[in-house]
Amino acid sequence: MLCRLARRAFCACGVLSVLLIDASARTVFAAPLTLDEAFRIAEAASPTIRSAQAALHAAEGQLEEARALLWSNPALELEGSRTRIPQATAPDDRFNAWRAGVSQAFEIAGQQGHRRAAAEAEVAAIRANVAETRAALRADVEQRFVQVLALQLRASVERQTVSFVDEAARAMTKRLEAGEVGRLDANLARVEAERARNQLVQLDEQTTQARAELASLLQLPPGELPEVAGELRRDARYTLEELVGAASRRRQRETIARKEEAARSRLDLERAARYPDVTLGIFSGRDGPPTLRENVVGLTAAVPIPLFRRNEAGVGRAMTELTQVQVERQAAERDAAAGVRAQWLRVGQLESRAKRLRESVLRTLEDNQRLSQIALREGEIGIAELLLVNRQVAETRRELFDAETELRLARIALERAAGWPALEAKGKQ
Repeated sequence: MLCRLARRAFCACGVLSVLLIDASARTVFAAPLTLDEAFRIAEAASPTIRSAQAALHAAEGQLEEARALLWSNPALELEGSRTRIPQATAPDDRFNAWRAGVSQAFEIAGQQGHRRAAAEAEVAAIRANVAETRAALRADVEQRFVQVLALQLRASVERQTVSFVDEAARAMTKRLEAGEVGRLDANLARVEAERARNQLVQLDEQTTQARAELASLLQLPPGELPEVAGELRRDARYTLEELVGAASRRRQRETIARKEEAARSRLDLERAARYPDVTLGIFSGRDGPPTLRENVVGLTAAVPIPLFRRNEAGVGRAMTELTQVQVERQAAERDAAAGVRAQWLRVGQLESRAKRLRESVLRTLEDNQRLSQIALREGEIGIAELLLVNRQVAETRRELFDAETELRLARIALERAAGWPALEAKGKQ
């Protein structure tokens, strides 16, 4: 009698632990997130995107300055003086004089055009960088989303395994009490049930960690661990040629190309700065004693003589910047197509692996599981054979989930490497 009560209490505790795990997994977040909602939340809260957008405001302000009529402001000059003319036979004759004028420096080597070209290219580069930053964020969000989704789906399958093993354990307990099987078979069933529950506990820990990482990426309040909803499998809607073509137009390469254009314009600007600016001015004033007052109008011109400073430091810095951007562009062009082709090959390998597991191995094992249950009821096999078949099915399902998860993550990496436009408009996944 005591043994029966202990066995029943053991089974009840096992079922209760599964229910508690399931309940804790379902109450961490109010409603499951879709991929589109995760994109929206991440983009609204991302400090990286806000920082990139802030840089865009600074570049646009610089462009507005470069588009001004002249780079420097005019200078207003005011001058006043008091003159004393000593005389031998009369008191000193004193009078006031004044002079007012305006001057403007003019660039004579096309600096204004180079400055505007550099500012326009810089704005275009930052805008492309903002779009590239958004695409990178969306790829990261989708990776975290897929990891949580895969763990959730796998947990649902593991719960089915736990339920099946618990049912087998209860059946073995009844048959043991009836004297139809030995204690070894009953112990095997109970051990297998406990292993299945332990597997579910470990999976729940992994799911919690994955949700925490997704919540951190989405900048959610502390303690909110989101559940997700969607499909793990996603069919491709592109070819290798389309991806290679997209890689040649990727925003990252556009960003680098715009940076190179800006660096080239800045180099031209620094070289043009070797030529001195010409400052022209016009003035008017009054001078002379009260009896001989005269109006004065004139022009001024000033040109620095470039003897000691020829802007060699500015030209050197600009040449260094241009060389660095050119090296970056060459590396990006060299690695773009190779990276896309390597990721495409990996995706193809994972597709074959997942298809083989799904359509061949798993179907055969599930059929074996169904037949073994019938054979067990008919007394043709023992619990050991049934548990072996069930373990094979469970392990194959885990391998299939791992393969499909790796396949989805590989697709994300492939689209990221190619800069595939669909990365910005994915939805309903």
